Amino acid sequence: MSTFIKIKAMRDNLSTSELALADYILSHPESIRDLSSQKLAQQAGVSQSSVVKFTQKLGYRGYPDFKFAINDSLRSAQQHEKPRLHGQISLDDTYTAVTEKLLSSKIAVLTNTKGVNEQSTYEQAQAMLQKANRILICGVGGSALVGRDLSFKLQKLGMSAIAESDNHVQMANVANYTSKDLLFVISESGETREEVAVTELAKKHGVTIVSLTGYGNNSISKLADVKLYTVSDENSARLSSILARTAQEFVIDTLFILLTQSSSKGRKLLEVSNQAIREFRVSGR
Repeated sequence: MSTFIKIKAMRDNLSTSELALADYILSHPESIRDLSSQKLAQQAGVSQSSVVKFTQKLGYRGYPDFKFAINDSLRSAQQHEKPRLHGQISLDDTYTAVTEKLLSSKIAVLTNTKGVNEQSTYEQAQAMLQKANRILICGVGGSALVGRDLSFKLQKLGMSAIAESDNHVQMANVANYTSKDLLFVISESGETREEVAVTELAKKHGVTIVSLTGYGNNSISKLADVKLYTVSDENSARLSSILARTAQEFVIDTLFILLTQSSSKGRKLLEVSNQAIREFRVSGR
């Protein structure tokens, strides 16, 4: 995953000094190659220890590893750079501009979301879903729509999954869940009050928790046993809900495919479901 993507995705969770470093690095990426940690600290107006802590927060062992990752990200960006129309869609945009901006934003979001989720994380989520007796999928707003889609997919594989957007119903269900059950909570911010509350209750009852949130530390992901992430485009504020759902759907579709691949029983049940739909269509009812 690109270091620059990491920094952009974590901006909302950075301290004042970390934000100063992030802004300097994103504005002067090429200069990092020639700067020591001390020089970078001076340029950004922070302490040298802040630089080291910042690189560790990004997941690097220290500043040398961080510089190596920056160089790698710069090379990769140069190799794959393509001229694309990008940015916020305005009221004056033509149809061509709208479609180009939307397509470019979606491609960026999908690529970045792919980059923040490791194969091992998907595999852990897959195993937990297959093992769970009951699965409750929670989300509000656009996340609730994505959760409903996930529940339909899991049901086709014979899994006991329900999606619920009403917080009172969510809480009532989780209150009776145990460690054999699973909560799959979807929240772009990771801070939605209702979803934080149901996640805290699930944690209290020892329920397995899989979260799907925006990248970075947030209240929900901190409580989760497995953390899946999305990355939206902060430069496309008017598209935020569209891009968030695009990224969320990408993650749940990936999970669905992995679950289908790993379960012969699930594949048979999926075929039965698909056959029932085909027969209904042929009947012309």
